[in-house]
Order: sequence, then C-alpha cells, then structure tokens
Amino acid sequence: MKEYHSAERCLGIEISGIRKLFDAAGPGSINMGLGQPDFDTPEHIKEGAIRAIREGKTGYTSNMGIPELREALSHKFRTENGLDYQPDQIIVTAGASEALHIVMHALVENGDRVLFADPGFVSYGSLAILAGGKPEGVPLDKNFRIDIERVKPLIDGARVFVLNSPGNPTGAVETRESVRALVEYANDAGVTVVSDEVYEHFIYEGKHWSAARFGEDVITVNAASKTYAMTGWRLGYLAGPKEYTEQCLKVHQYCQACATSISQYAALTAYTGPQECVHAMREEYRWRRDYLYSALREMGFEFPLPEGAFYIFAPLGKDLVGKILAKGVIIVPGEAFGCNAPEYARMNYAISRNNLQTAVERIRAAQGE
Repeated sequence: MKEYHSAERCLGIEISGIRKLFDAAGPGSINMGLGQPDFDTPEHIKEGAIRAIREGKTGYTSNMGIPELREALSHKFRTENGLDYQPDQIIVTAGASEALHIVMHALVENGDRVLFADPGFVSYGSLAILAGGKPEGVPLDKNFRIDIERVKPLIDGARVFVLNSPGNPTGAVETRESVRALVEYANDAGVTVVSDEVYEHFIYEGKHWSAARFGEDVITVNAASKTYAMTGWRLGYLAGPKEYTEQCLKVHQYCQACATSISQYAALTAYTGPQECVHAMREEYRWRRDYLYSALREMGFEFPLPEGAFYIFAPLGKDLVGKILAKGVIIVPGEAFGCNAPEYARMNYAISRNNLQTAVERIRAAQGE
C-alpha cells in the first residue's frame, strides 16, 4: 500500500476547533461558535459590488490592491487611527487571515519565537508553525489583559508579538498605557508587534488605540469583515514600514496574486460611504452583550464584562459545556484558544435576539440537569 508523506509543519497543527463545531452543527442548532455577524452586508456596499460587475471590473488588479481603495484606507488610518500610512505601504488581502499569513512568512525564520495572548485567537499559533516559527502563548491577567511586567521577560529574544485588541475570544480592550508600554518595550527589544485590529469599531467601554501610534516596528492588520458584515467577501489589509510590506508583497503575489476585484470595489464603497450601519450594529451588539452577560451572571458565573468584539468568554466548566452542546447550542470550549482557560467557553452573541434568548433558555436547562 502506498505511503503518503505530508510536511511536518502541517502534521503539527489541527483543523480549527471552531470550524469543526461549525461544520458539525445539526438542524435546529443555535450557532454561537463561529465569529460571524448575523447582519447582512449593507445595501450600498452590495450595490458597489454590483456596479463593479456591470462595469466589467472583474479582472486581476494590482497585487497591492486597487489604488482607490488603498487611498481610502490611507485616509481611514489617518482620520480614525492617527496613523500616517501612505497607499504604497498598504496591501489589500483576502481577509485578515491572509494578511496574518503573509506577515508570518515574511518575518519569521525557522525557530523564531512568536508570542500571542493565551487565551487568544486560534490562528496565531498555527500560522506561526506554518511559517517555521515556535508559537508561545502569553498568560493574561484576571481581566484578560496583557500584564506588561509579567510579559517583559518573555518578549526578550522573540521575533513577533501578535497584539489583538479588542481580543478574541475574551472581548478585552487594552488600555492606552498598556499598548504603549508593550510596543515600546517590544521595539526596544527588536521585536515586531503585529496588531490585529479587526474588532476596533465594536468597543462598548474604553477606546481603541492602534499600536503603531507608539512605535515604528509595527504592522497593522485589519479587515472589512467584521466592521461591515463582509466576512464572506474575504477582504482584509495590512500596513507597515515599506521594508516589511515589500517582503509581504512577495508572499502575497505568489500565494494569492490579488484580492478579489469585486470585493475590493465593495470595500471601497464601504470605507468611503455612510457609516451609520456600523454604529447601528455596535449598539445592537451592546444590547446583546448586556443581555447575555446579565443572564450568565444570574446563573452564578463570575467573569469580567467584555468591553469589545462580540464574544463572551465565561467559566462554564467542561461538563456544562458538553451539556450545552448536547442541547443544540454551539459554543467553543476554551481549550481551542490555548492552554490557560480550559474551563471557559466562548459564546458569539452576534446572533438574533430570538436565538440569543432561546440559547439562554437551553443553557439554563443544561445547568439544571
């Protein structure tokens, strides 16, 4: 019988636990597992895509992305984030996932240490392994924020620190002082900070601070996916020093060529058009967060109020998580996000109010068994 040999870098990682649960969800299930808004893409953005199709803008674009979109993103960085990224420092990608992938391949050598929060987003460690790096989770404080003094010894000798604020799965928002201290210490130690800011517009307490405001050795990653309910459009981007983006472009060119032209024109409409849709989504998420948080607290669970994103990360316990899954409510066990919170579970509250209320009823029933 023929033997098939796969690369060790692939054998060393698993299929995302989030995707496994999503794919296995049965009929009647309420999916609180996948990090996806339940809102439809706003109409004016869809019309921008339709207009591009009708005008025949369906071919390859520049590897870096259409100039108009990169100009719009440069303006967005300047006015919203206080960052002076020029269009030739911005690469449009197939979602933030591709942006993170090409950054890892452009920066990480074999054996380089890549740091990120634990609990933290599932992709960071696997992308580090695929690039030949050594992933290393950084434990968080009781509020799921980075403890700068605790993390300093870990930063020394690393190649990359991935910062994610607001955080996934925790919803924690890093303070200005924390972001500044992390960036300054990392840059002084020769460590590049990769700032994943995809949830920046969904903050309910506090304020978003872009890491690149506090240092030059920073790459900023973002996407239209969450902000404009465009997950399936696969439209993200990265920005940073030209010394980095020139190398990132090489990886992007050979693995992707360019982001989808239609998605780029839709994103151009999103970033240059009315923004009321983003505000409306944020306020609805706030209501859902408050409802779910209050319900879980009434059930006796103690955990910090998530300040951003659209997740609650609560200490439900492994036994109850299993019972909740059996009731047809898809949530993600904490072990999918690292080794430091196995008794926790992530719940995405970007689902309809009716589904959220039904999910709470099923969680209460599971707890009573």
